[in-house]
Amino acid sequence: MTAPMNTVETRRKRLAEAMADAGVDALVLYGNAWQNDYLRYAADFGILEGEGIAVVRRDGETTLYLDHPLEAERAFAEWPDGEIRLARDLVGEVAGIIERLGNSRVAAGPARHLPYGLVRSGKRFEDATALIDRLLMVKAKEELECVRKAAAVADEGYAVFCAAARAGRPDYALIAEIEAFFRQKGVDDNFMIIGVGGPEVRGMAPPSGKLLKTGDMVTTELTPCVGGYYAQICRTLVVGEPSDAQQRAFAVFREALEAGIAAVRAGVTAADVAKAENDVFRQYGLGNYVTSEYTRVRGHGVGLFPDTKPHILEDVTTTLEEDMSIIVHPNTYHPEVGYIVLGDTLIVREDGSECLTRTPRHLFGTSVGGEGR
Repeated sequence: MTAPMNTVETRRKRLAEAMADAGVDALVLYGNAWQNDYLRYAADFGILEGEGIAVVRRDGETTLYLDHPLEAERAFAEWPDGEIRLARDLVGEVAGIIERLGNSRVAAGPARHLPYGLVRSGKRFEDATALIDRLLMVKAKEELECVRKAAAVADEGYAVFCAAARAGRPDYALIAEIEAFFRQKGVDDNFMIIGVGGPEVRGMAPPSGKLLKTGDMVTTELTPCVGGYYAQICRTLVVGEPSDAQQRAFAVFREALEAGIAAVRAGVTAADVAKAENDVFRQYGLGNYVTSEYTRVRGHGVGLFPDTKPHILEDVTTTLEEDMSIIVHPNTYHPEVGYIVLGDTLIVREDGSECLTRTPRHLFGTSVGGEGR
């Protein structure tokens, strides 16, 4: 789904201003089907197949080069005002364009993904990764409105998920219902993983056909995309009535989430937020379970990619700024009951945060009919 025109124009202006401030004459932005947020910031197109490179000039004019014919055809339809080129030799054609820029200052990002053929073409690229990262992290009001809409759809999606969860159903049936619902809402992408079971479950993954049974915890994160922007919600439910042990364990996660959210405000670091979450687990003797052996991050940025900077970890010193959009989620393994997830999407404010997801922070249970409550 393409972004509203005012959002695309806002991004174009911000990018041109950032290039002017940095003294950069042209940007080379790479993207593929896995990660295309750098590319999409300049060219409002999400790649599904192949690779793409956008060349952005200082006046904001952008040319998108794609190496897949069907993707080029789709780009013409979805980005009708854009300048699009089908490039059979993607690297060779872009290298030729860069060569014709002569002594202009050319920067590229993300530097770690730049095709080797461009790197060895002889042109020395400056690293534009940090320049684009800041634009991706600190959003304009038009961008944040898209994130808000995605968060509202995520809440609706989780209600559908709860209603679909009942004993005897395979996990992929829940996924199918969510995907159908999101498609009906005009959501064309949703990153989603699931976990089903008890203490043997140490994380979430794509569905495997596992059947839900009474007493199982069912974890998921929903990450719908609206106007090119993602928001995420993480929640846990129990098939049937939650046990006392499950409720006690979940209470620790709720306390950790609320401690993390309370720490969020402009001027603190990602490390400050992670430590606030982790200290709750340490207080309950669960400090081992906030290490990399059991969990990856305590949250992360959301926007044009489902999982972007800043990553919420105790060794990440990135300072949070107003108008960043992040999810805080103390997701990890609990030794008594298994893997639990709980997380909300926020906008960073000067004096705190604005929570976008509205689903209660409950350990949901399901009735015999399958309705979550």
